[in-house]
Amino acid sequence: MIAPAATRPRLGFLGAGWIGAQRMDAIVASGAAEAAAVCDPAVEGALKTFDELLEQELDGVVIATPSALHAEQAIAALDRGLAVFCQKPLALSAAEAREVADAARRADRLLGVDLSYRFTEAARCVRDAAASGALGDVYAADLVFHNAYGPDKPWFYDRQLSGGGCLLDLGVHLVDVALFVLGFPHVERVTSSLHGGEIEDHAAAQLELAGGAVVRIACSWRLHAGRDCVIEASFYGTHGGVALQNVGGSFYDLRAVRYDGTSTRVLCEPPDDWGGRAAIEWAQRLAENGRFDPAAEEYVAVHETLDRIYARSQ
Repeated sequence: MIAPAATRPRLGFLGAGWIGAQRMDAIVASGAAEAAAVCDPAVEGALKTFDELLEQELDGVVIATPSALHAEQAIAALDRGLAVFCQKPLALSAAEAREVADAARRADRLLGVDLSYRFTEAARCVRDAAASGALGDVYAADLVFHNAYGPDKPWFYDRQLSGGGCLLDLGVHLVDVALFVLGFPHVERVTSSLHGGEIEDHAAAQLELAGGAVVRIACSWRLHAGRDCVIEASFYGTHGGVALQNVGGSFYDLRAVRYDGTSTRVLCEPPDDWGGRAAIEWAQRLAENGRFDPAAEEYVAVHETLDRIYARSQ
């Protein structure tokens, strides 16, 4: 049921593992909303079923469950008139993502997805440089996300629960950042190569975009990277380049740099407390209005591109 109007939105948190708990703590600490209910069968004192959660007086639901459950749970919440913030990936396919976006449009409720790297200060610096025209015509981009180890939860390795391997886990961020920085142009052509068994542990793709830009993407689990991870998103234009880079193998410490010929200039560097920023901004927008935002179509575009990298039929 929908909660009556309140100063702060009342949120239900579905899944209270590390990510779910971190997002809940960030939202509550920001003052943007209150945690009215928590649902996780592994947490003492929490609600045990999603149906119980939906019966609470809520304004929105934050979903942090295994990937295969995201689309179904998001649609169920939206159909009850609740706004949704969902851990990535939103769905296991573009068709599922489209169903979620359509449910949000029908309900006229705000839909957010935790594509958290686009909310870093480094990504925003990169996007500002590209959008301002300072780089000239951006014609090439290279993005990588390599992890020296894989996820620590067994469900990640079950395709029925995860939907895929490193591409859906890490590559989703690369596709989103690439399209976000370039203003979500149409993806004209995709070529790709995936390595591994049922669950891929290395993926490489080339995207040819409307306007002529070519984007190369690579991601992996268990790459011998010499550090915890390698994250980089570089964009090259006729008048200069710009890049997001992780520092010291960190998943969290990121900087942005500007390239001019052989010179490099730092645009921003750590610290940047961005981990819960996407969730906080969603909660703030829910408090202000909470109505459907057509930018949800961006989530569908990301999944359409992932499907093409996986060579799924459209």
